[in-house]
Amino acid sequence: MVVLEQGLSTAMNAKIIGSGSEGIVLAHGYGTDQSIWDKILPHLAQHYRVLVFDWTFSGAVKDPNLFDPVKYTSYEAFANDLIALVDEINLQPVVFVGHSMSGMIGCIASIKRPELFKRLILVGASPRYINIDDYEGGFEKSDIEQIILNIESNYENWATAFASLVVDQKDPLSVDKFTKCLRRMRPEAALHVAKIIFYSDERDIFDKVMTPCTIIQTTSDIVVPKSVAFYMQNKIKGKSTVEIIETDGHFPQLTAHLQLLQVLGNVLGFADLGHN
Repeated sequence: MVVLEQGLSTAMNAKIIGSGSEGIVLAHGYGTDQSIWDKILPHLAQHYRVLVFDWTFSGAVKDPNLFDPVKYTSYEAFANDLIALVDEINLQPVVFVGHSMSGMIGCIASIKRPELFKRLILVGASPRYINIDDYEGGFEKSDIEQIILNIESNYENWATAFASLVVDQKDPLSVDKFTKCLRRMRPEAALHVAKIIFYSDERDIFDKVMTPCTIIQTTSDIVVPKSVAFYMQNKIKGKSTVEIIETDGHFPQLTAHLQLLQVLGNVLGFADLGHN
């Protein structure tokens, strides 16, 4: 394992695991940290040099001052951090796997610096969460306002309730893992990032995304309707495909990791999934 010893990558707990000539970047979503990838990391590390890291809002990042709400007002600032990390590891072009909000961050980064990215793999990603006209985001504006209010008024209670909604309840260990990750986040950072995500509308970026994309969606995700995956496929300029994993919830890397590895293996051309 290589721990990167430079400014941003050190602050973001960046590590490279595995060997091979090609790089793959695993970017976690809201409320989690790099440990969300633990079940698939050993398998990917047999084929790639895998970069894992924690976004600055994560509870796993030790310095709370790294998350500056003045800097992070949209996905663009995160995309700039991602570009800086990929530049530092010097493994480009990389395969980028972005979960949830990181899917959009990867798309934006790929528009800014297309030569850094060989493929985007978007897991449970969405450009917009609020329903509008003929677009199904999954939530009414009033739903989102209630979520923001609940985060503001009692973050701990909200974190517990939210985790049990978005992670497949048939996997209580995974529900517990996400709950603990969420609760490690500082409430003020959690609130700020939730507003960025839930009020975002990135639908107009897709016609600039030229990098080949694989869009991975579960059969039932309360956060992202299945129609969003096909909406993105239709709008993305580069070649894109949709892969549906037969499982519930927003976290296939926790609750259906073997199915996720199967899809990744098919897309990337490796078959060794191990047996655990």
